[in-house]
Amino acid sequence: MGIEGSRLCVVTGATGYVGGRLVPRLLASGYRVRCLVRTPEKLRDVPWRDQVEVVRGDLLDDGAVRAACDGADVLYYLVHSLQQKEFGDLDRRAATIAGRAARQAGVTRIVYLGGVHPRTGQLSEHLRSRAEVGETLLRSGVPTAVLQAAVIIGSGSASFEMLRYLTERLPAMVTPRWVSNRVQPIAVRDVLHYLVGAAELPTEVSRPFDIGGPDVLTYAEMMRTYAAVAGLPRRLMLPVSVLSPELSSLWINIVTPVPRSIGMPLIESLINEAVCAEHDIDEHIPHPEGGLTGFRDAVALALRKIQRGEVETRWSDASPVSAPWEPLPSDPEWSGGTVYRDVRERVTGASPEAVWRVVEGIGGRNGWYSFPLAWAVRGWIDRLLGGVGLRRGRRDPQRLRTGEALDWWRVEELAEGRFLRLRAEMRVPGQAWLELSVEPANGGARYRQRAVFIPRGLLGHLYWWAVAPLHGLVFGGMAPRILGAAEGRVVTSAGSR
Repeated sequence: MGIEGSRLCVVTGATGYVGGRLVPRLLASGYRVRCLVRTPEKLRDVPWRDQVEVVRGDLLDDGAVRAACDGADVLYYLVHSLQQKEFGDLDRRAATIAGRAARQAGVTRIVYLGGVHPRTGQLSEHLRSRAEVGETLLRSGVPTAVLQAAVIIGSGSASFEMLRYLTERLPAMVTPRWVSNRVQPIAVRDVLHYLVGAAELPTEVSRPFDIGGPDVLTYAEMMRTYAAVAGLPRRLMLPVSVLSPELSSLWINIVTPVPRSIGMPLIESLINEAVCAEHDIDEHIPHPEGGLTGFRDAVALALRKIQRGEVETRWSDASPVSAPWEPLPSDPEWSGGTVYRDVRERVTGASPEAVWRVVEGIGGRNGWYSFPLAWAVRGWIDRLLGGVGLRRGRRDPQRLRTGEALDWWRVEELAEGRFLRLRAEMRVPGQAWLELSVEPANGGARYRQRAVFIPRGLLGHLYWWAVAPLHGLVFGGMAPRILGAAEGRVVTSAGSR
């Protein structure tokens, strides 16, 4: 429990994978929580929204960070700029600003989640940046706990998704040398246990701590263990020395949902052995009840969560939503120049509730209710261009939340039972949205579907007119098939993959 149940924790990265899971656990432990986020709208539909204070701000904004730290006791630093160019410089500046703001506000503890790394030798750019952020926060003058984890195993984590899809889709594989490096994975539940416990560390404790689970394995052993837990045949692996990190990241971009922008830093981190050099954290924070979770149990737990649709957060949650300076599709014509639209509308005898169930369940394994080959081809093209493709899937098979990823879309607006706006995150020369709405009509429901595209430059205009002939097949097929599913008719071509 928090001291007197009233200590205030500021959580940065609350819209991300770890931060989104940490907040409810801090609340359950008696802390008050303030979330500093760039896009508060992304937290609108999370179950704990009404229990926290949400502040809009960017970690590169000195004033916003100072305001967020005002009156706080603990600052959780759970952000990084991994998918942006020059992320090392951005993270260094953000950590400097956060440390200074925390000191000026009288914060008594900073908690940062970094990565396990060797104490000597050359580090990848990703690990070097994470280590530098930790050092910057330690020099801030505020007592800081730098928790350093290797591979985090949990439903929805990028590391777990990479492991899962590589193992499930490749019964035999040519493997680079790094799969023989040792790794000390840790279950996400144990990471959260240490994060919560770090809030009560005594002020004289200010240092890095390696945190890891009870098992040390090679990445190849992790894949074989995953196969055994998932009930798959034993995986065959042929090690070779010619697969560079760049080639490995391209392969992961094709095989797994994890895009190259994330896969590359993860692979670079595995080039170094990721094993705890110490576990001194045990002197300050006891193990969770029942002990630390072994790798096999962590995999089994993650798979059960996925099968039951109980994934709290996913790695894709942290991707950016819309930039505030870009026009929304509902803005007047003059706000964004040329706007292309494809609008479809139909009336059905099915109830609005039945239609909405289909609309909210769209994507993922349910597909997009139209010309699956076209969606699949466009998804592959997007992956080859370094985009997210279709394979991010969805967090929950039936329910959506504002701000979460849905295949290559982002849920930008959700009005339960009547309206869904998706913003495209595929590689296109412009900005694209898809809006689906449902309303009562004549004892049934009216379904309206609107695709919106704001081109960027001449290439954007050429792109729209090049794909326009396919709109009749793609968008034209969606409306009757969605309504067919709502009416209980068999829809044989709903899948997109």
